[in-house]
Amino acid sequence: MKFGTSGLRGLVADMTDAIVSDYVLAFIHHLSAQRAAPTTALVGRDLRPSSARIAAACRAAIRAAGVDCVDCGELPTPALALEAAALGAPAVMVTGSHIPFDRNGMKFYMPDGEITKADEAGILAQRAVAQPPSSREGSETASSAALARYRDRNLAILPAGALRGLRIGVYQHSAVGRDVIVEALSLLGAQTVALGRTDAFAPIDTEAVRPEDVAQARAWAAEHRLDALVSTDGDGDRPLIADERGAFIRGDVVGLLTARAIGADAVATPVSSSTALERSGWVKKIARTRIGSPFVIEMAQALAAGGARLPVGYEANGGFLLGGAWTPEGRPPVCALLTRDAMLPILALLGEAARRKLALSALVAETPRRFTASDRLTEIAPERSLAWLDLLAHAAPARSRLAHRLGVETVVGVDTLDGVRMILPGEEIAHLRASGNAPELRAYAEAAAPDRAAAIVAMLLSAAADALADTRTGSARSEG
Repeated sequence: MKFGTSGLRGLVADMTDAIVSDYVLAFIHHLSAQRAAPTTALVGRDLRPSSARIAAACRAAIRAAGVDCVDCGELPTPALALEAAALGAPAVMVTGSHIPFDRNGMKFYMPDGEITKADEAGILAQRAVAQPPSSREGSETASSAALARYRDRNLAILPAGALRGLRIGVYQHSAVGRDVIVEALSLLGAQTVALGRTDAFAPIDTEAVRPEDVAQARAWAAEHRLDALVSTDGDGDRPLIADERGAFIRGDVVGLLTARAIGADAVATPVSSSTALERSGWVKKIARTRIGSPFVIEMAQALAAGGARLPVGYEANGGFLLGGAWTPEGRPPVCALLTRDAMLPILALLGEAARRKLALSALVAETPRRFTASDRLTEIAPERSLAWLDLLAHAAPARSRLAHRLGVETVVGVDTLDGVRMILPGEEIAHLRASGNAPELRAYAEAAAPDRAAAIVAMLLSAAADALADTRTGSARSEG
């Protein structure tokens, strides 16, 4: 198991009760060392078959540490984070988000938000120290209050009846918040159509939407005469939104439109998000980060400390965080939530479209015409992809050979903040990085036309597949 861009991840087979207990106890002891010893901790989970067993191990470890435990059950990650902040208690969310079925993970929350990279290091350090057993056994209770609080927050985002007249499909699949979405949209006046519900887990990646989901979205939009189709990933912290034609909207476009809709004056976002943000002129202050919610959160907090009125953060996967309290016109404030959330961007875009009587496609058309694409190679050992990326970062001939594979003469510039991000002629971008959550190599591209962005990604992955043809032995080939 290892910490990646969002939490601790590993193979289900490796997440034994003993290993899970080790990490949870280390988290409790880290909290005690950094702050005060917690008296209560929360646990939630997604709908993966392995999550119930892992969550039970988390609760047992919390009780063994002498801390009272609240079982919040199956709920979206942002709902658990919101409850933890409201109660001033730490929390553990059992979820693998979008990663493959044979894996799972845990996300840790301090009383004031998602843990930082420094907290991750502290947890690992505590795990290496033998801890004496607690003199008391903590209690355990079950509560549905977290879901109720999350529902109320979502309903405060828009005026009553704001979505009246809209017909919205909800692609439910195995998303843990699938019923929460339908409830919120219905209470706000929309006519909802529940679609695609399944008991089998579906690893929906909002950055790499499956071709079958793309085709299904278009078919549903036509069949049900939808104004929009909405969904989330497995744990409900990344939105997936399609317009009235069933065309999915890229997550960074969702983030940009959400920032404008709520009047944000500062945005923290990773280098993988489209430069449409800078080109739009809609936001006063922009800060670029490495990919991963901990980096975005830290930067959003820095923007707030620097005087931003309403700092927000978003990622190319669509996850959106509110870095300060937002007061919608004529309504009570919506509290800050320093973790990714899917419902705020879903409601913000639908509300803006309804308020202005525009189709979602028309909202998207108002953004600068920069197009992004992304995809991945799976089952690539991290040490192999990292070796090749190191070669690209430091060897100009390797970059030159890769440029020729992309159909350009040269690489204009290189950014190594996160992986290798290459600036190509014509302000095109080709970006490669190793995933922090799974054995994958991810490719991103930006261009002036969607077909060209998709073509750059395809060529990047083709070059990567050639360079990493044997992921079991040897070192990354130097052809670039």
